[in-house]
Amino acid sequence: MDTTTVAPMYNSGRSDAASSAPFDPRRRAAQLLFRIENVPFSRWHTKARIVMGSATLFDAFDALSLAFVMPVLVGLWHLSPGEIGVLIAAGYLGQVIGALCFGWLAERLGRVPSASVTVGLMSVMSVACAFAGNFHLLFLCRFIQGIGVGGEVPVAATYINELSQAHGRGRFFLLYELIFPVGLMLAAQVGAFLVPRFGWEYMFLVGGIPGLVVALLIMRLPESPRWLIGKGRFDDAERVIGEIEASTPRRNLDPQHNAAETDRRISELYEGLHSQKKGNWKELFSPFYRGRTVVVWLLWASSYFVANGINNWLPSLYKTVYHLPLQESLHMASLSNVLSTCAVLVCALSVDRVGRRRWAMGCFVVSGILLAVLGALGAASPWSVMLLASSAYAVMGSATVLLYLYTPEIYPTRIRAIGTGLATSWLRAASATAPAVVGMVLTGQGIATVFLMFAGACVVGLVAASRMTETTNRPLEEISP
Repeated sequence: MDTTTVAPMYNSGRSDAASSAPFDPRRRAAQLLFRIENVPFSRWHTKARIVMGSATLFDAFDALSLAFVMPVLVGLWHLSPGEIGVLIAAGYLGQVIGALCFGWLAERLGRVPSASVTVGLMSVMSVACAFAGNFHLLFLCRFIQGIGVGGEVPVAATYINELSQAHGRGRFFLLYELIFPVGLMLAAQVGAFLVPRFGWEYMFLVGGIPGLVVALLIMRLPESPRWLIGKGRFDDAERVIGEIEASTPRRNLDPQHNAAETDRRISELYEGLHSQKKGNWKELFSPFYRGRTVVVWLLWASSYFVANGINNWLPSLYKTVYHLPLQESLHMASLSNVLSTCAVLVCALSVDRVGRRRWAMGCFVVSGILLAVLGALGAASPWSVMLLASSAYAVMGSATVLLYLYTPEIYPTRIRAIGTGLATSWLRAASATAPAVVGMVLTGQGIATVFLMFAGACVVGLVAASRMTETTNRPLEEISP
């Protein structure tokens, strides 16, 4: 791609007569969107990715922290498998509410204020979890914390996606999303070290206190220019875009020397815009978006039923089913998150070449085979679980992160946050259901049936993935008019 150095000029050679024509908001919006797409990734984008990524890191840490506390609480509070599942599910039940409420709020108040509130809420409640002295109080704290956790991820994903340009968007976004499995890996390593030595309460304090600082940093981020454009706040959007342009002299296309191509691209954006339409959740079920909505909901539900069902139960399975010592159980469980981080990195570097659809289908196939083999072998030893289940989780982990890239791509700016929020609510519902179902199946049918159940969920995901809309290297306004 040509990244020439140019002075900002975007009237595309139009005459004074043309520029004196009546104000056309769609034309202004198209020009601003062209400017967003015309600036290569720069230090401005990197700063936003780091700050919002820090929030996502602590989101992941808070989401997994209970899994590495649970082996201690089982003995301390004498919890049954059913109670373990209910306590794990508490956070995800809250996340359903958070994803729906904050997705709606982000469409109306903006991405930045919504994200800062979610991070503040989940951090305050993480500290509160450290002081919960019984099952019922911890359930309540995890539920409220889940509201913040559930709201942060879809809003942050929407924000980062809207800052991205078409070319290389997959790599840019997934390198940002890599921070989520890093957060899970960090939670696993910290939990394996901290909990046996200092106690379970410190796990929640480590996840909560730094998050309060991150919430303040998010408040200083500029608002998404695409959201501002969608709200008709063109002057505010232009100020943000001016900051982006000032961060680098490079441009993908020189408007002064390529006036015809500049006009063509602006015209394409102009034709694809429907600025007169206001965002409404009902549009998710319109003829154009209905199929996309059903497919992406199935993808979120099936992938996270497998991923979080495995990840949240592994520490307790090693401790209660295979009777391993606490520290060994936590260290073995932490391996899955190390492998997942590696898989997501490979995905980030490959997805713009492989494509969203083929990568997702491959993940469901590979994970399904690994889990089916583990179930057929009877999951006879903890080492077979560590090898096959951890590998299946790692592969599925790259698919779950891919969905944070794919879902905002398939909806227009006016419904992007609410569409992503509704879609991620299915991950929360599946993640709340999976631990409880695992507890029941484990008690009634045994460990092998648990993994066969996960393999069946992979089949559902594979069917859904085969119907995905390919979005690789296409402008957001072209994908979703």
